[in-house]
Amino acid sequence: MRLGATLTHLSAAPPYATARWARRLVEAGFASLWTPEVVARGPFVPDPFVTLAVAATAIADVELGTATVQVPLHHPVELAHRVLSLAAVAGDRLVLGVSPGSTRADYAALDRDHAGRFAAFGRDVARLRVLLAHGRDDDAALDPAGVPGLRLLLGSWGANVERAAREFDGWLAADHRRSADEIVAALGRFRAAGGGRAIVCAVRLSCPEDLAPARERLARYAEAGFDDAVVAIEPGGPEPEDVRALVP
Repeated sequence: MRLGATLTHLSAAPPYATARWARRLVEAGFASLWTPEVVARGPFVPDPFVTLAVAATAIADVELGTATVQVPLHHPVELAHRVLSLAAVAGDRLVLGVSPGSTRADYAALDRDHAGRFAAFGRDVARLRVLLAHGRDDDAALDPAGVPGLRLLLGSWGANVERAAREFDGWLAADHRRSADEIVAALGRFRAAGGGRAIVCAVRLSCPEDLAPARERLARYAEAGFDDAVVAIEPGGPEPEDVRALVP
């Protein structure tokens, strides 16, 4: 099981040392770097596209991913433009984790329909795929090259676990929303449906004492067959080198 880390390691006040943190994680041996989209829940989490663009210029040869972008919070053309812009910097290192979202606060802040998010997600992802693959559709011309090889991972639960297996390049399981037993059971459903890459994120470590329980949790995920796990090392948490050593 590969081990990645989030870039949302924020000090008490900006400016945030995103490039330095990205380099520190890569030097410690993390295989991938990720960041979520959190809009209106507090505390502040920087925009994932800005964050990953900074990381892309600071490090090389390490996968960069969103975990996840809440697709219905965006117009699909605007979102495609932002993804294409990031891909122009990150190249084929970029992986796009997408989701319908779940938090009412983000939807309320942007005057979006929380109850209709699943229908909006299906409609908008279909258009987003066309825009990313071809750089255009009947109503928008963004980039003649597009990014046809961009991998899309689905972060969601319920019936969407099987949908991730059938229609996406992998599944992102949210560690903080379910017990380890529930996550492992859902992985079984994902594999039974023919799913490929499975990633669990993000196991949080807020203090050095979190190392022991995190080791047990990560070992459980590795034994279950997850391809990747992602950790979130919070300010005051253990050193990246100690966290990286949790997974051989």
